[in-house]
Amino acid sequence: MLRNLLSLILMVLVWLGGALPVAAQSQPEVVSVNVEQLSDLREQAFTATNQGNFALAETYWTQILDQMPDSAAVWSNRGNARVSQNKLEEAIADYNKAIELAPDAPDPYLNRGTAWEGLQQWDKAIADYNTVLSLDPNDPAAYNNRGNAEAGKGNWDVAIADYKHAAELAKDFAFARANYALALYQVGQTDDAIREMRNIVRKYPRFADMRAALTAALWVNGQKGEAESNWFAALGLDARYKKIDWVNNVRRWPPAMSAALERFLNLQ
Repeated sequence: MLRNLLSLILMVLVWLGGALPVAAQSQPEVVSVNVEQLSDLREQAFTATNQGNFALAETYWTQILDQMPDSAAVWSNRGNARVSQNKLEEAIADYNKAIELAPDAPDPYLNRGTAWEGLQQWDKAIADYNTVLSLDPNDPAAYNNRGNAEAGKGNWDVAIADYKHAAELAKDFAFARANYALALYQVGQTDDAIREMRNIVRKYPRFADMRAALTAALWVNGQKGEAESNWFAALGLDARYKKIDWVNNVRRWPPAMSAALERFLNLQ
């Protein structure tokens, strides 16, 4: 259940192309002298995360670590809070500690991979995602995130295969489907990309990322009325898509998709 917790804030984070850090399970064998206090701190940490207050979440995880320094889950969760604040090197140090304590747990490798991506250390990220898949060959987040790292290297065909497999493993993994559509556009499969975007918007009408992408693709395709309709919807959901720097460097759209959106924005 906790593995899916951060999906509640996907529309806030969309960071790294939907790369997902995952909340680690607590280790039940670790017992503190103050169980009630630990339970309260843990609940407050997850509440702060859900509210987007990652600095406060980091503070709570640090307080828990004072009492549970041998819990890999807590180290990994503090790393997640740090990644969300772009404190990437500090997050990697936390994930390293989690891996030292629990070398066979997949989540710290997955989470560390997202931090390596933030530093554009694509090969290190891919190595971590490969480790996850050696531990759990059917982990959709690892395939999606590996696709992001391969895209960072410009290996679009490899990225497409990973995104597609992630979406097949988890039918409701909207970001994997979105990344797949964006990558199709990058390699010139425009009709297939637009078809996939429309299908995603039909299923998830409040998915701003695909509304904005569909805007750009349709505008370039000459379908201006439908493009503008999707743009109004996208802005109502997430105004950050007006900022091409954010699209390029935070959401990390493929170059062709970003260029299409920039063409649209320059005509507004």
